[in-house]
Amino acid sequence: MRVLIVGAGATGGAFGTRLQEAGRDVTYFVRPGRQRLLQSDGLRFLAPDGDRTHAVTAVTSISEGDHYDLVVIAVKAPALEGILDTAGPAIGKKTLILPFLNGLDHIDVLEDAYPGQVIGGLVKIVAMVDDSGAIRQMTPLSTMTVGSLTADPIPPSLAETLDVPGIDLTITTTMMQQLWEKWAFISAAGALTCLLRNNVGAILEAGGRPQILQAIAEAENVAAAAGYPVSEPGHQQSLHILSAPGSPFTSSLYRDLQRGQAVEAEHLLGSLAARARILNVDTPLLDLAVTQVRAHHINPTGGGIFDSAPA
Repeated sequence: MRVLIVGAGATGGAFGTRLQEAGRDVTYFVRPGRQRLLQSDGLRFLAPDGDRTHAVTAVTSISEGDHYDLVVIAVKAPALEGILDTAGPAIGKKTLILPFLNGLDHIDVLEDAYPGQVIGGLVKIVAMVDDSGAIRQMTPLSTMTVGSLTADPIPPSLAETLDVPGIDLTITTTMMQQLWEKWAFISAAGALTCLLRNNVGAILEAGGRPQILQAIAEAENVAAAAGYPVSEPGHQQSLHILSAPGSPFTSSLYRDLQRGQAVEAEHLLGSLAARARILNVDTPLLDLAVTQVRAHHINPTGGGIFDSAPA
C-alpha cells in the first residue's frame, strides 16, 4: 500500500519510521518548515532499540488525482479542518483513512466527508519531538489498535501493512468501545489536571481524591449513556493512574496549556460536555474545566485590575 502520513511529529514520525524500516512505501505530508528540515537532515528517531536517521519523502502538497491507498492522520484535532482541504487530493474512492486522534468528533467529520472509508484507530506511545526536530521515544511502549467502525472486517492488506517490528498491533472488533474508553480516561485526566493545575500526586496530597473520583465518574457516566460503558479493567486502570500517591502524572492537555500551544480541549472536554447535555448526564466538574480552559484562551495571563494593588 502507498501510505501517506499526515504529520511527522511524535506519533507520525515514530510509527512512520517503523513502517519505513519494514520496507513500506511511506510519504509524509507536512508544513514547509518541517519539510525543509526533513529534506536537509532526514528524520532522526531515537528509541530504546537504537538511534537512527532515515532519508524520507516529505511533501507539502498533493497533486489532484495522486491517490494513496492509506492516509494516516497523526495531527492534533485543531489541524483537522485544514488537513481535509490540503490533503484531500490524496484521498480517492478506495483510499482508507486511519486517524489517530483522541475523542470522537473527528470520526464524524471524516465519515461525513468520506463515508465508509474511515478505519478506527488508537495508539499508545511515550514520545516527543525535541528541539532539534528529532523524535524521541522514551519507553518501549508502542501499541497500535485498529478496527472497523462497521460490521465489516478491515481489509487484510491494511493489517499486513501495519504489522511490522516495533509496533505491537492489535486488530479489534470492538473499536468504538475502545475509543470511548480512551476518551473517558483522557477527559477525566484533562479536566482534573487543567482545573486544579497540578499533577496527580499534588492533587491527592491537597485532599483532592473526591474530585479525582468525580472526574472519572462523570466521564464514565457519559460513555455509559452513549451505549459504551467503560469496562471494569478500563475503570481500574483510570483509577490506578489518577489516584497513585506521589504520582507526577499530568495530562497532555495540561502540558499543552502550560506551553501555550493549541490544545484539544474543545475536541475532548468541550465535545464530551456537549454530548453529556444531549444525553442528560450531569457533569459539573467537567463543565467547570471547560470554562476554565476557555477563559485561559481568552486571557492567558489571567490579569485583572487588582494585579498591581498593594497587599
